[in-house]
Amino acid sequence: MASEKNTPIAWVQDVLEEFWRNSPANRLHPDEHEKAWDRPHLAVAAGNDPWFMQFKDMLGPFYWTPEEAFALAFPELPAPASALRVISYVLPQTAATRRDQARETQLPADRWARSRLFGEQFNCELRLHLAATLTQAGHPAVAPERLPGFAYRQSERFGLASNWSERHTAFIAGLGTFGLSDGLITPWGKAVRFGSVVTRLELPVSARPYGDDHQAWCLWYARGTCGACVRRCPVNAITTAHGHDKERCHTYIREVTTPYTAERIGAGATPCGLCQVKIPCEARVPGDFG
Repeated sequence: MASEKNTPIAWVQDVLEEFWRNSPANRLHPDEHEKAWDRPHLAVAAGNDPWFMQFKDMLGPFYWTPEEAFALAFPELPAPASALRVISYVLPQTAATRRDQARETQLPADRWARSRLFGEQFNCELRLHLAATLTQAGHPAVAPERLPGFAYRQSERFGLASNWSERHTAFIAGLGTFGLSDGLITPWGKAVRFGSVVTRLELPVSARPYGDDHQAWCLWYARGTCGACVRRCPVNAITTAHGHDKERCHTYIREVTTPYTAERIGAGATPCGLCQVKIPCEARVPGDFG
């Protein structure tokens, strides 16, 4: 993910970092200056990586491949999947946010809730900024999550699912693997958010250090140890027997944490994230995997 200066990948990293550093939207509070996120990191996937089609086959026909997302934005500029790259980036939670969240057992900490509201608003702006910057430089780009057709559907096999997944895209790009709670464990931990852009720009594809093992960095799946995220969930929506119960989790967020947050900081946030902190993979890859 690191690269030499004066290369396309370094330029993309600079675009991300400059916006992260200077945008007034990167705040936990509109009237204060504490940043919502730590420094962003990126990786790149090939537009024709077989995993994109594999996820489409598993989730359902509503799921977009990079080629389909690109065509929705640029119907007049058809591009084969092999000509596309998918830039995936990770925004780590700050140490202060993780510290506050680790103290909580039932409801999200104020900083965490603000990162889910104001921090995700910044993330949406960052997606659009990166796509616009690439496009203006002659490399058409789109943020699939920001397309008008982005929505959630019911997958026959997996229940509620969106037609573009930032976490699954990050896995394909080499940024991390899934844990027992369905969160993605990255080199900067599980307490993170993701964004992505599909572009017609020749970039080196990042290595996937775990190969095709989508659960390689989870202590439970790899070694049968840990299970700390199970104990962190206030509604038993994570179990070692069945993993993550999305419906139970979604119900708690919809009925408990969202109204709580709306009363405290305003509507729009859907936070919980208790399972992402006070665990071995909170801020790193656990054990000796990394």
